[in-house]
Amino acid sequence: MATASTHDSLLDEITGPTPGQMLRKRIFGHQGLLIGAVVLIILTIIAILAPWIAPHDPYAQSLMTRMEPPVFMGGAWEHPLGTDHLGRDYLSRLIYGARISLLIGAVAALISGLIGTAMGVAAGYFGGKVDAVVTFLINVRLAMPVVLVALAVVAILGGSLQVVIMVLGLLLWDRFAVVMRASTMQVRRREYVAAAQVIGASTPRILLSEIMPNIANNLIVVVTLEMAHAILLEAALSFLGLGVQPPTPSWGLMVSEGKNMMLFEPWLVLIPGAVLFVLVLAINLMGDGLRDVTAPENRS
Repeated sequence: MATASTHDSLLDEITGPTPGQMLRKRIFGHQGLLIGAVVLIILTIIAILAPWIAPHDPYAQSLMTRMEPPVFMGGAWEHPLGTDHLGRDYLSRLIYGARISLLIGAVAALISGLIGTAMGVAAGYFGGKVDAVVTFLINVRLAMPVVLVALAVVAILGGSLQVVIMVLGLLLWDRFAVVMRASTMQVRRREYVAAAQVIGASTPRILLSEIMPNIANNLIVVVTLEMAHAILLEAALSFLGLGVQPPTPSWGLMVSEGKNMMLFEPWLVLIPGAVLFVLVLAINLMGDGLRDVTAPENRS
């Protein structure tokens, strides 16, 4: 038994850790990734379980209990984070607001990611006229200020959850296209891509099997950045009254509704603003960590 155990340990020393073991070591050794992932998972669980964990109906109004302070400012535990100007429970609206922010961020990043990645990969792989057309479209998009265009479109079409998602999804694809184009240009010159072309692999197979897996780490970073960007833009639009419309709970809308009382009841602005800050920070930490642990130079 001792001989077999010694043989196994010697074998492990010779062969070294497996790729899965190395990946787990990098993940659990990256503090930023762990912190961001834990915070994002907690907020996601809270958003999913909102109907069961929210202490009150986020739409229920009670003028008899309006503007109650949170418990840390002398309020009652019936409303731990106080109530707003219509007597609605602030904690419940905050919990349901997580749904809006995460939904808008995820769906907008998905839509813009599909558009930008398809354009960037096509431009980087095929080059020539395809690259010229995509580059022209990227330049046109970069010449359009996102906030002003979003404000104009939402003002024309009307503010709603669906309109905000579509507008942001159709406006935030440029970074995907730029990064994917540059990454694809680097990867397409590699030997394994040339080998796949020599053996007669089809273009879709080369793109899906050889190109995409080797640019996925860059895509992860852009997804997280654009998800955080979409969440902030939604909050800005809602703050200006052109995003998610009342009485739908939205963190940006909560800040907007509390701004008039900011000098007298600053918690109306500070609480949703702090939660929005924590969510965006967690997404960026997780994206940066995923970039570090999946980078090719860190795989060996």
